[in-house]
Amino acid sequence: MRIWFNKTFSTIAAVLKNLRQSIPADEVTLICTQTYTTATVFLAADENHLEPSDLVGQDYLEWCVVFCSLHKIDLFWPGKEAALISANHALFNAIGVQVMSVADATTLTLLHNKAHFYSHLEPSVATVMDFIAVNNADEFDRAVNTLSLKHEKLCIKPAVSVYGLGFRILDRQRDGITHVLKGIEYQIPWQELRQGMVNTPQFDTLLVMEHLGGVEWSVDCVGRHGELLVAVQRKKSPMAGHGQTIDNHPEIQGMVSRLTQRYRLNGIFNIQFKQGAQGVRLLEINARPSGGFGMACLSGANLAQMALQSIKGEVIKAPVICYGLRINEISTPVILPDL
Repeated sequence: MRIWFNKTFSTIAAVLKNLRQSIPADEVTLICTQTYTTATVFLAADENHLEPSDLVGQDYLEWCVVFCSLHKIDLFWPGKEAALISANHALFNAIGVQVMSVADATTLTLLHNKAHFYSHLEPSVATVMDFIAVNNADEFDRAVNTLSLKHEKLCIKPAVSVYGLGFRILDRQRDGITHVLKGIEYQIPWQELRQGMVNTPQFDTLLVMEHLGGVEWSVDCVGRHGELLVAVQRKKSPMAGHGQTIDNHPEIQGMVSRLTQRYRLNGIFNIQFKQGAQGVRLLEINARPSGGFGMACLSGANLAQMALQSIKGEVIKAPVICYGLRINEISTPVILPDL
C-alpha cells in the first residue's frame, strides 16, 4: 500500500514513525510532500517530493489528483486543503484512491472557526466556556462588562487560530512595559488592547471568554465514522518540566465519545479540555494529529496503526492503556534532509 501525506504540520512525522514501527516495510510505502527541501518530516518517509507552494483551492485539488495518479497512491492522508479534499472524495475514488478524512467538508469548516463551532454545539454533547464573539471595540466593551459580572478573569483568542496563537489573558492591573520587564507571557494589558481596537474599527472575530485556570487535557483519538475506537488522555502538569500523565477522566471520556458520534469523526484527531471554576470545559477539536501525538502512543496504543486498520476494514483489538504513566518529550539533533 502506498500512502501519501501532503503538506501539513511537522507533527505528522510521529504518525509516520508509528506506522513504520508497526507495519513491515514491504507492506507499506510512506510518501510525503512539502514545499521546501529541508522539511524534517522527510526523515520519517520512504519517498519524498516537493509540492508547489503557490497552489490553493481548486488548482491544488487538481494537482493532488494528478499526483495520486502519477505516483500510484492507494491512500491519501491529507493535511493542506483537507475540507476541500473531503468534499471531493469522488475525484480520488474514480482513480482508485481512498482518502482519510477526519470529517465531511461542512464539519471541517465548522471546526476551523471556534465562534461558529461553540455556537453550534449542543450542551448535551459537551460544555464550552462562557464566551462572546466580537468584531469591534463597542462589542468588546459590552462583552467584557457582561462576562466580568460572572468571572474573575477573562481571556481572548481569535476565532480562527492554531497552537494557541493569539491567546491572551486580559490584565487590568499592569501596563505593557511591566509585561516586558517582568517577562509576563500570554497576558495583555487591557487598556493597550482597547487602544488598538480604536485604531482598528473592525477586526476578524475575536472570542472574549472566561479564563479557565485549571489543569489541561489533550486527548488523542482514533475514530471510524462516528465510532470512537480509542482515546488517550494526556493530563498536562501545570509546572514546566514535569511532563504529562496518561489519565482516565470519566467526564472527558464521555464528552469525547459524544463529540466523535455527533460529528462522525474519523481517523486521527485531537480534542482539548481544561478545568475551570465550574468544571471541565471543551476547548477545541483539532482535525489532525496533535503536537503530543508521539507521547500518546507511549500509552500502549499505536494510534496510527489503528487508524490504518480502520480504513482497511480490519478487526481492531482494543489496546491496553497504561493509565498513570508519566511521559515527556526530548528534542533530538538531526541532520536536515536536502532533496
